[in-house]
Amino acid sequence: MNLKSKNQISTTFSLASLTDIIFLLLIFFMLTSSFVTPSAVPVELPSTKVSKSLIAKQLEITITKELEYYINDEAVKLEEIEAVLKQKLEKVDAPKVVLNIDKTVAVEYLVKVAAIANKLGAKLAIATEAETVE
Repeated sequence: MNLKSKNQISTTFSLASLTDIIFLLLIFFMLTSSFVTPSAVPVELPSTKVSKSLIAKQLEITITKELEYYINDEAVKLEEIEAVLKQKLEKVDAPKVVLNIDKTVAVEYLVKVAAIANKLGAKLAIATEAETVE
């Protein structure tokens, strides 16, 4: 008498379903990682051609690469900018300030001066050089 069962349990493990799952996860992570922009991406700023329109200059604030501050060619310390600017802006109706800032100066200093001028109600413009076309 043969009492062996016809259904035998296989002791081998099939990796086919596991590789399918890993492949699907790989595709999922590849697709979702392309949607995430890393924080250290270098950014190229847009450039525009300079129009020939002129800005009516009432006041100029200049910051040199040595972090020296000037209001209309008058040397001023950073702590004194608000008081001097307030005094000069009281004399004009619609105050306009042009910021001449060296390109090597950190944005932090531009923001400080722009915040002071904005606080005093002046309209701001940043002076730039014309782009050369070759």
